[in-house]
Amino acid sequence: MKLAEKFINSTGATGATQLPQNLICFSHLRWDFVYQRPQHILTRLSKSCQVYFFEEPVFDVTSHSFLSISNRSDNLNIVTPHLPSGLDKFEIIENQRNMLDTFLKNKDMQKFAFWYYTPMALEFSKHLNPALVVYDCMDELSALKFAPPELKDYEQLLFLKANVVFTGGYTLYEAKKDLHKNIYPFPSSIDRKHFSIARYNTSQPKDQLNIPEPRIGFFGVIDERFDIDLIKNLAELHPEWHIVLIGPIIKVDPDTLPQNSNIHYLGQKHYQELPSYLSGWSVALIPFLLNESTRFISPTKTPEYLAAGIPVVSTPIKDVVRPYGENGMVHIGSTAEEFAAAICKELKSDKKEWLVQVDEFLKQNSWDLTCSAMIEKMEEVKRTPAKRINILLS
Repeated sequence: MKLAEKFINSTGATGATQLPQNLICFSHLRWDFVYQRPQHILTRLSKSCQVYFFEEPVFDVTSHSFLSISNRSDNLNIVTPHLPSGLDKFEIIENQRNMLDTFLKNKDMQKFAFWYYTPMALEFSKHLNPALVVYDCMDELSALKFAPPELKDYEQLLFLKANVVFTGGYTLYEAKKDLHKNIYPFPSSIDRKHFSIARYNTSQPKDQLNIPEPRIGFFGVIDERFDIDLIKNLAELHPEWHIVLIGPIIKVDPDTLPQNSNIHYLGQKHYQELPSYLSGWSVALIPFLLNESTRFISPTKTPEYLAAGIPVVSTPIKDVVRPYGENGMVHIGSTAEEFAAAICKELKSDKKEWLVQVDEFLKQNSWDLTCSAMIEKMEEVKRTPAKRINILLS
């Protein structure tokens, strides 16, 4: 059976997979923040098992801690710890450990898999021994702003506990491949059907409708990785272009962002809305700085922009250069002048041949295929217990 067919048929009802019946995901990202890799993968995994997405705690109660559970679909549950404010670090960890233990009380741990996006969750979960431990290392978290200093130590422990490790891109895989014997690269993928809507959409969202064309756009988190100066200089080089920036602003002072009249901050949008915004753009941007926080990233927006049929200009992020830049699907530039030259070229170009190339490349790029391949690797662990023991003891 092909992987795609296997995934489509792999539901808890049919028992087509050998995964544990329950999966607990420990994440540093909130489910309702930006719809990205964790949401894509776990939504699909929920077709094979009961998924509990444990978020980081919120401090919004005055007395007793508790867990809230929000059911989002038949097998997908968002679990949020609610803690009193003013707790010290030890108390926060102890509260989360107690709540997790209570949640799992009298449950068979051989029917659970743990899926980690953050090694820091080991602070309150390392004493438990589920049937399967997965580390989906989607980014080099230790390089991000405000990263806990002990994160690297906990990642080393997670490599020891994990039965299988996935990485969010090839560059990150190259950096981590010698740290585990069962590690595989799974770069950013796409929901091609969703983003291809942009190619045929004819109506514009109200807050974009009156922004003059050509519109040059970006969607994603605007944080310490975002090249503020590049955007400012590009806006000044071509005041006749209008730059549309969509996404939440975090870990940067909004007052430091450029306020040119041709730069438009439209805020965060729902995932379902993104194709309608993309449909009004002439070119899409990946304006990331080159530093430790971007060294290993594989931006999900790259294939999403392409699936929408929008030309892309990016700074030389390694996982964008290879394969997209090297295959002529994305322009690579380091300065505002180089970005402007690429945009000028695209504003005048006939995109028919380029679209054929893009569509051919994206045929084998989907979250369904990614999730199918992940399931295959997890099932290999279940089928080869000797291999699991060697990994755990190595």
